[in-house]
Amino acid sequence: MISDQRSISVIDLGYGSSRMKTSIRKVSDIARYSAIPKKYGILLSNMAAEFGEPCIVEFGTSLGISTMYMAASCHDAIVYTMEGCPETSEIAEKNFQEAGIKNIISLTGSFDQLLPLIRKEAGSPGLVFIDGNHRKAPVISYFNQMAEISSGKTVVIIDDIHSSGEMEEAWIEIKKHEKVTFSIDIFRMGLIFFREGMNHFNYVIRY
Repeated sequence: MISDQRSISVIDLGYGSSRMKTSIRKVSDIARYSAIPKKYGILLSNMAAEFGEPCIVEFGTSLGISTMYMAASCHDAIVYTMEGCPETSEIAEKNFQEAGIKNIISLTGSFDQLLPLIRKEAGSPGLVFIDGNHRKAPVISYFNQMAEISSGKTVVIIDDIHSSGEMEEAWIEIKKHEKVTFSIDIFRMGLIFFREGMNHFNYVIRY
C-alpha cells in the first residue's frame, strides 16, 4: 500500500493538505504525508485498548492506518470511521479486508451528514479521534457533538492541535468546555477527559 504509485482524485472536505496542493495524488504520497506516524499509531492503539469499549468514533479515515491501529487493539469495540473522499475510503476498506480486521464500520460522506447516524448508532463512545478537518469552527462543532453523547469514561483525542492558528484557537476553546475535567497536550495531539470528581487542569507533556 505505502509503495502504491496509483494516482487518485482526492475530495478534501476539510482544510486540505499543507503538503499536497493538487487533488490528484499518489496513494504512496497520501501514505507518506497523511498517515499517522508510528509512535502516534502506537499511542492510539494503547488508548483504544484501555478506553475503546463499547465503540470508537474516528473523524477522517484516510487510508485507514489509524483506524487499524485502534480496531486491532480493541476487538470487542466497533470502530465507526468517517471519510469524505470516496476513492480514499475505497482503498481503506480494501486495507481493512486485507488485514482481516472485521470490527470496522466505514462510512463515506461529509462529517456533518454522517454525524446524526453516528450519534444514533454509537451511543456513548469510549474513544473519539478527531482528524480530517483542521478548521476551528468544524473541529469545535464535532467536539461539542461528541461531548453531548460522551460519558465520564470517554476520551477524545484531537490531532494536529498546533498545526495552525485556527487549530490553536480551537484547542484553547475546547479545553474550556464545561464537561472537560483535564486535558493533556502532547504537542501533535490533545487528549480530553471527562472524569468526574477531578479538579480541572491542563497538562503539557513531551511525548
